[in-house]
Amino acid sequence: MASAGCAHPGLDGDVYRGKEIAFRVGERPAGWAPLEVSHASLAWRDDGREGSILLNARCGPATSSDATPLRALAEHLVLGTTSREWASADTIPFDGREALHGRVTAKLDGVPMGYDLFVLRKDGCIYDFVYVAPPARVAEGVPGFEHFVQGFHTVRFGGDS
Repeated sequence: MASAGCAHPGLDGDVYRGKEIAFRVGERPAGWAPLEVSHASLAWRDDGREGSILLNARCGPATSSDATPLRALAEHLVLGTTSREWASADTIPFDGREALHGRVTAKLDGVPMGYDLFVLRKDGCIYDFVYVAPPARVAEGVPGFEHFVQGFHTVRFGGDS
């Protein structure tokens, strides 16, 4: 997914502050090592399970007026894969809104991968959460990933709550 870095710029404890956005993240499982990537707000590597974790937030006019269904936004997260098979794609309550929680297997460059993902649209922003690992290992990482996702909450930009 990317090369390792020692810490995430913008993440102070459990609060991330970026350009025009702020949010609180859940507890990260032991063993998740921070990654710096150009295409995500935050990312980690779960070497013990051969997994990668990505949390991306984007805000602005293109997202605030976007009427794209959550399922289409989730499909965008696995663009570039082949042989996609959705095991589930459920609408769930999440941080005071509806979100999509999906599980999919697909091939990335011909290599089978398992994905657990969430897509949330809130207050003019879209938040993507992705856990990806080999299909035989993804189930091991899902409980820690989903616990992390459940700890997510938006924060008023410039505020603490």
